[in-house]
Amino acid sequence: MPDDANPEQPAFKRVLLKISGEALMGDQGFGLHPPTVERIAQEVKSVHDLGVEICMVIGGGNIFRGLQGSAQGMERTTADYMGMLATVMNALAMQSALEGLGVYTRVISAIPMDQVCEPYIRRRAVRHLEKKRVCIFAAGTGNPYFTTDTAATLRANEMSCEAIFKGTKVDGVYDKDPVKFPDAKRYDKVTYDEVLAQHLGVMDASAIALARDNNLPIIVFSLDEPGGFRGILAGEGTYTKVAAK
Repeated sequence: MPDDANPEQPAFKRVLLKISGEALMGDQGFGLHPPTVERIAQEVKSVHDLGVEICMVIGGGNIFRGLQGSAQGMERTTADYMGMLATVMNALAMQSALEGLGVYTRVISAIPMDQVCEPYIRRRAVRHLEKKRVCIFAAGTGNPYFTTDTAATLRANEMSCEAIFKGTKVDGVYDKDPVKFPDAKRYDKVTYDEVLAQHLGVMDASAIALARDNNLPIIVFSLDEPGGFRGILAGEGTYTKVAAK
């Protein structure tokens, strides 16, 4: 086998990585923490190096969350648009980190803003993936009242991804909060309907229903575990798979 041959055969050829905006703020409680962004970019690069085509959707909760703005008296539609703009800022930060590592990246926004990123055109995005560029989908679906979870599931279906990887602070789906309850039980596999019926909090209900209707598996894993993203694609690691029975 040549020295540069890769013995690992990844489990999926095209995936979407969904992470929250909070994942980018490290321990500082708000905003962007550059070393944390850099660490996540390294994780993405390690999977990209396997030859996997990667899309990303990043939330905006580290900068602004539409629901919280609405709860404080702001008009909901306006608050949601502000949250969408926050996701563009996060996407640009991740693009900068990835390109600093030599990974070609495109930020593709559902709200046109030509000076900073591309508008969402499905065929163009698919072509970027085929050319091994990482596509970061920003501004949600472009519509208020829809979360970035729903945007991630929508884009994953449109891009014909084989799975959604949901990076969280815990290594899977538990029956209750493992931080508060030491006896919490982790599921190896759980169905879409069980997630909805038991309110397990993997993603919001519309995202889970959209994944279920299109038989798109969701892999929930810890983004804080070094090498975790790559490990799962190589058939290792700890995670929960959300799928049909």
